[in-house]
Amino acid sequence: MEAAKRVAKNTGILYVRMAITVFISLYSTRLILAALGVADFGLFNVVGGVISMLGFLNSSMAAATQRFMSFAQGAGDLEKIKRIFNMSSLLHWGIAVLVFILLEGAGYFFFHGILNIASDRVEVAKLIYQFMVISTLFTVISVPYEAVITSHENMMVYAVMGVIEAVLKLGIASYITYTGLDHLVMYGVLMAALSIFLLIIKRIYCHRIYEECQLHLRQYYDKPLLKEMGEFAGWSLLGSSSKLVSNYGQGIVINIFFGSIINAAQTISAQVSGQLSVLSVSLVKVINPIIDKSAGKNDLNNVLKVTMFGSKVTFFLMMILYIPFLIEMPFIFKIWLTGIPQFTVVFCRLLLFRNLIEQLFIPWGTAISANGNIKKFQIFSSLLALFPIPITWLLFSYGFPSFYLYIVYLIYTLFASSLILYFSLNYFRFQLTTFIYDVLLRCFFSFIIIFLISFLPLLIFNEGLIRLIFVVLFSLISFCFFAYYIGLNKHEKSYFMGLRTVFTYKKSFK
Repeated sequence: MEAAKRVAKNTGILYVRMAITVFISLYSTRLILAALGVADFGLFNVVGGVISMLGFLNSSMAAATQRFMSFAQGAGDLEKIKRIFNMSSLLHWGIAVLVFILLEGAGYFFFHGILNIASDRVEVAKLIYQFMVISTLFTVISVPYEAVITSHENMMVYAVMGVIEAVLKLGIASYITYTGLDHLVMYGVLMAALSIFLLIIKRIYCHRIYEECQLHLRQYYDKPLLKEMGEFAGWSLLGSSSKLVSNYGQGIVINIFFGSIINAAQTISAQVSGQLSVLSVSLVKVINPIIDKSAGKNDLNNVLKVTMFGSKVTFFLMMILYIPFLIEMPFIFKIWLTGIPQFTVVFCRLLLFRNLIEQLFIPWGTAISANGNIKKFQIFSSLLALFPIPITWLLFSYGFPSFYLYIVYLIYTLFASSLILYFSLNYFRFQLTTFIYDVLLRCFFSFIIIFLISFLPLLIFNEGLIRLIFVVLFSLISFCFFAYYIGLNKHEKSYFMGLRTVFTYKKSFK
């Protein structure tokens, strides 16, 4: 019950964080787009995309390290946690050196034949790239600290850091609007400085608060543990890197065939997706340590319960925000942005549908990692993640429009989700029909019904603020009813308010 209360508390904290940061971040994007212009905005995000790319790597590697820490916490072994922290720090210093070498080598090819950049902005683009590389090094080195905060389920720190980041980004957006210096250069410098500042704050906090954050490599050196973590991190890095290359490759392929203006549409779509998904993604951070700690206690039944619950609830949290945006996206963009790049609405809608499918399977990826046997899973998923890039390149070579990139990735997500489900079934031996009925069908029918009801105001009102308000109201009212009566089973209805279902759901999955 204490753990359930903690989940409820952390979820409430994340709601507050989302309420504060989403609107600040979206307004910041409006200011930045107006200050930079569409071309420079797209240029920054295709060159500086390495920082968001490595942000994804940071999250993935932190999840891998957090798995070891939460596993040891579940077993109640403080000394092992200290050894894990020290070996993780040593491991990520090595990864930082490797990443630096790879990025500097890749930079030469980016600026000599790959990226489509106007000649008068090439030097600026190179400068931005170097700032992003420096920021990336700090990101990789700070992974163990991110893992410590997550393993302790300290969502308050996570929320506070998110609010600080959003406010500082608003300050940066306001500054470049009025500065007489090159807007693109100043934006690149300040964004890199911001990421370094936030990462340093995390490190200082962890060393002062958490007992295991003691860097004594000689005292806590553990060669077998380093080897085990190295192998696990290596396979995790393979999976993360392939997805990272695939995600960043989208921007490069778009840039080569369509130029930086279409990159701006892609960037806006990614930012909308990121902001609307922040709550469900954050809740995954709450659920992940519970899964790993349950695995550390060898409580397979609880691993399955939390994973099944996480798939459904994170989908619903995403859906409640996505549906009004999917329906009223053109109008929202009109009142949000001063200029809307071509294909932005199509890109964004396809990306949101893809996210909804992915969200159903993300907790299962955590459960597979908690199992520890990830070699085959990472090999197959890594190979699969690379296929969309050559397929998209081929389609564009034959003259297909730019939005086919998102159609290809939507199809890829279906295959990737099937792969996750296949390995989950092999590892946990639960009944597939339970997952299909209790999660997939309940989520699918809830979404369809709520979407159709939320669409009704479009048959009555013309485009405008009044129609948007009614769409939101119809969506919220129908969500509260149908998500409860269709989305939840009888056990979840009984315990939902206290999130007790995570720990008291008695249904067998075998």
